[in-house]
Amino acid sequence: MLLGSSTDASALTYYSIAPGVSVNVRSGPGTSYSIVRVLPEGSKVPIFCQTPGTTVTGYYGTSNIWDNIDNGEYVSDTYVHTGSDGYVAPRCG
Repeated sequence: MLLGSSTDASALTYYSIAPGVSVNVRSGPGTSYSIVRVLPEGSKVPIFCQTPGTTVTGYYGTSNIWDNIDNGEYVSDTYVHTGSDGYVAPRCG
């Protein structure tokens, strides 16, 4: 067993989507990628990793950080309440 490593889903932190908005989930880190689904108002998402992509101005400001919330699913960090203007998760590799 490795200390500090966990694949237990209960150990994930979930972040709230900006209030009063639904958010497009895209297949990659940018607005040119296809929309795979839409998160409804009040959603909470895990962030597995973060990566730079298209710069977006959203509810929480302007940023080029995109959050990987599931396999092949990304949302602009400007719509996720992380409490930071920077990275809060490892970079996607």
